Amino acid sequence: MKYIADKNIAMEQLINLYTSVGWSSYTQNPRQLQKAVANSLFAIGAYDQNQLVGLIRVVGDGLTIIYIQDLLVNPAYQRRGIGTKLMNSILKKYNSVRQKVLLTENTVKTRRFYESCNFNPCDKYDLIAFYKDF
Repeated sequence: MKYIADKNIAMEQLINLYTSVGWSSYTQNPRQLQKAVANSLFAIGAYDQNQLVGLIRVVGDGLTIIYIQDLLVNPAYQRRGIGTKLMNSILKKYNSVRQKVLLTENTVKTRRFYESCNFNPCDKYDLIAFYKDF
């Protein structure tokens, strides 16, 4: 497995990865997805040979806050430590940033993963997250 920091990823690679995890809202507009990844603060792809099988991308200012926008691993490659390695790379790079935030679905699987990466659910601190649909 190769891990490459690069925000300029081929559209076909992105579509294949996002489709593999069922994130169809991203794949409906391939050009927008590719541009969104390119406009990220930072992105790392996990590659098996030349196939993109995992991705993490970050938005934010990189100094006071980062937002982990996407972390995804092709289901055929899950449970191999790829997601953890991608997350640890981001946490190491942005170690001095105080606010590291993400928003994800509330499932047992996602809670376990992010808690294993030392993230805490907002409700632990009597916080609330807000979301505005478009």
